[in-house]
Amino acid sequence: MSQSIIELLQVCEQRLFAVDSPRLSAELLIAHVLECSRLDLVLNKDRMLASAELSQIEELVARREGGEPIAYILGSKEFFGLDFEVAQGVLIPRPETEHLVEAVQERFSPDAEFLFADLGTGSGILAVTIATLFPNAKGVAVDLSPEALKIASRNSVTHGVSDRVSFVQADFTCPLFQPQSFDLIVTNPPYVPLYEYESASHEVVSFEPRTALVSGIDGLDHMRLLLPHVEKALRSNGSFLSEIGYQHGDQLVRMFTDNWPEFYDVLIRKDLSGHDRIIISQRR
Repeated sequence: MSQSIIELLQVCEQRLFAVDSPRLSAELLIAHVLECSRLDLVLNKDRMLASAELSQIEELVARREGGEPIAYILGSKEFFGLDFEVAQGVLIPRPETEHLVEAVQERFSPDAEFLFADLGTGSGILAVTIATLFPNAKGVAVDLSPEALKIASRNSVTHGVSDRVSFVQADFTCPLFQPQSFDLIVTNPPYVPLYEYESASHEVVSFEPRTALVSGIDGLDHMRLLLPHVEKALRSNGSFLSEIGYQHGDQLVRMFTDNWPEFYDVLIRKDLSGHDRIIISQRR
């Protein structure tokens, strides 16, 4: 049976009532198949859809109805104004992570020359975005997953920074670099406590990689393991910036103060919801 865009939108929204933002999901999926913008859907709401278009939309809506995240279905996610390829096997970029990039912008001028490392790069959002914003910077992006590195490498090509970002398959909690190699180290490590992950949404638990999320009982195992190597790999006055869990700020400040006096100016930046989100420090 033929349907107009507006009729299909209504049907899809009703089918997706159990997922986050059902109307937005319906609009994004339909616009993706029709290769148009969401505004075009409004402007052409009475357009009748071909059977082939309806079939493609039905397939995508069924996936979303089953809880698959919209980013995986579309194969892309925006981060800091850039479009990134994503797929199952890499963490979906979150808006909160943009605060980390903003903190880098506060520490380096746009024309600064510096060497950075991105630990646990995933789809490469941090490494590629930093290289894009700082055309004189060069970086090394590390991840244990070969699938993630393939996606990150393709994203670096898409955004024209592949000549300035190298990708390394390795466990970033192990020593990887020569002492005093970097001016900046950034990371969005796993930091979700096990108990919190067990109560997470179906979309997260069933589709996103657990290894990119969970870090032991309290969510701090990765941080404990990587800090000794970060301290050695940073140059004097080099910066370390990491995304953290909303409940970890005070614990991490104490951890730095008690165990890593080489770091100074340890600060916690909150996100727009007022939660602890980024830890910032420098090496003496």
